[in-house]
Amino acid sequence: MNQTKNNAIVTGATGAIGGAIARQLAAKGYQLTLIVRSEAKGIQTASEIKAATGNPDIHLLTADLSLKKDIERIASAWNQPLKLLVNNAAAAPRRREVNVAGIEMQWATNVLGYFWMMKFFTPHLKSGAPSRIVNVASYWAGDLDLSDPECKKRRYNNDMIYRQSKQANRMLSVAFAEKLKADGITVNAVHPGNVNSVLSNNLGYGGSTPPDQGADTPVWVATAPELEGITGKYFEHRRQTFCPFSEMHQEIQRLTALCESY
Repeated sequence: MNQTKNNAIVTGATGAIGGAIARQLAAKGYQLTLIVRSEAKGIQTASEIKAATGNPDIHLLTADLSLKKDIERIASAWNQPLKLLVNNAAAAPRRREVNVAGIEMQWATNVLGYFWMMKFFTPHLKSGAPSRIVNVASYWAGDLDLSDPECKKRRYNNDMIYRQSKQANRMLSVAFAEKLKADGITVNAVHPGNVNSVLSNNLGYGGSTPPDQGADTPVWVATAPELEGITGKYFEHRRQTFCPFSEMHQEIQRLTALCESY
């Protein structure tokens, strides 16, 4: 790898929004690492990004982001300063599923995956500081139940549990922003737009926003010079937007402690 370039990690880059985010970052000259579950899809995505942007510095790491051990493995093997982490990978199975560790899949991927990526890549983000974390969340957020996050008692509804996960993303962004600001690491959450994707289809929606338009706000928050030092905020359509979850201080502490317990 060329250590003179800014290193960036994008998760979920084989999907519609993640692929567009990765392509736009590659076009800006980032040395890009895509963390993918399917190596075959990752190779195809990396090839398409290289062809579209002329940037040869597109690399792959294979990991199941619903598993703590996989994230610990790739983080411990990482040996570069990291300037940018974009957490985007998400799942929304129509029926309740669990990963091989027995954790409900949306909670494991959409929430714990974000938490573990931020936690275990913190040393590399520190060495790349000033650096940024961008958490792809959603305006479609709510229903967080910290007494039953894995939907063991509630009747599983993938839309409800997806909303829960996106609320948790926004709350964890606030928690990590406070924790990491002294280290020169900013953490912000974004809504990318209603993009038609496998995930949106699983939730019963289509989506009218083109992927590149959906990627615009995440990439802007990731790279805009005017946002240097801005942390703990939530953005929609390139605008900082009030997030009611950011004021739920006790719940944020409970959520962080709950994630830490896994």
